[in-house]
Amino acid sequence: MAAAHKNIPAEISRSWLLVPGTKPELFSKAAASRADQIVLDIEDAVDPKLKPKALEDVAQWLEAGGKAWVRINDRTTDFWREDLERLRRLKNLKGVMLAKTEDASHVTDTFEGMGGSHPVLALVESALGIEEARNIACARGAFRLAFGSGDYRRDTGTSVDNMAMAYPRSRLVVASRIGNLPGPIDGPTVSNSYPVLREQSEVTVALGMTGKLVLDMEHIPVINETISPTQSDVAWAVDFLADFEARGRVIRDGSDLPRLGRAQKIDKLAKAFGIQPL
Repeated sequence: MAAAHKNIPAEISRSWLLVPGTKPELFSKAAASRADQIVLDIEDAVDPKLKPKALEDVAQWLEAGGKAWVRINDRTTDFWREDLERLRRLKNLKGVMLAKTEDASHVTDTFEGMGGSHPVLALVESALGIEEARNIACARGAFRLAFGSGDYRRDTGTSVDNMAMAYPRSRLVVASRIGNLPGPIDGPTVSNSYPVLREQSEVTVALGMTGKLVLDMEHIPVINETISPTQSDVAWAVDFLADFEARGRVIRDGSDLPRLGRAQKIDKLAKAFGIQPL
C-alpha cells in the first residue's frame, strides 16, 4: 500500500502526517503521499464515542497490509489499555505515538504493554511534560520525542510567537541529545500560508529539531525541502570528505573534527533523501 519511494528511516524522517482514525478512506492515500511517515490518529482526532470503531478500522487496515504509526490514547485513560491490547500483535505497526506523555513511566509502561516490540514516540504536550523531557527521553522504549505545540500553548497560555515557543522546543532538543535519541519532531503548522509554513519549518531546523508533524498533505513538499540539507550544503560535504580522504584522513586543527562530523551527517542525510550536490 505504501509508495515505492517510502524508504526513509523513522529516526531521520522529516514529515509525519497525522491522519484521523475516523477516515479510513484516507489511509491508503496518505500512505501514497510524499510523507516520510504517516500516523493514524485515534486520540485527539476522534470523539470518545467513536474511538472503538476508529481503533478497529486502523487495526484492520494494518492487518490488510497497510504500514503506519498509530497515535494512541494517553496512559491515564482506559482507552490506552484497549489500544495496546488490539495493536500489540500487528506486524505492520511501525510504532506508537504516545499522546500527552508527562512521565518516563508512561513510555516504559507503553513499551512493555506492547510486548517490547514497538518503539514509542513520546508526544510531549504540557508544561509538566516539558519539565520531565529529560527523563522521558531516557526512558526504556523511547524512540523519539515530538512536540504537541497546540496543547502546550493551551496548557501554558504561551503565544504562537517563535520567541515564546523557543524554550519548550529547545528543552526537547537538549533532552533528546541527553537521551541519545534522534532530533525531536516539531508540532504542526496550522496556517495554509506557504510563507508562514516555510518560516516555521526554518525555525524548526534552526532550533535543532529534525522533523515536523503535518496536518495537510499539501504541506509535505515544503517541510521535506526545508528540513533537508540544501544542495550547496551537500556539495560542501562531498568536497570536504573527498579532501579529508585525499590527505590520508589527517586532522589538521581543532576545527576539522566538528566539520568532519557535520559533513558526515549531511552526506548521510543527502543519500537517504536522494539529494544531489550542485
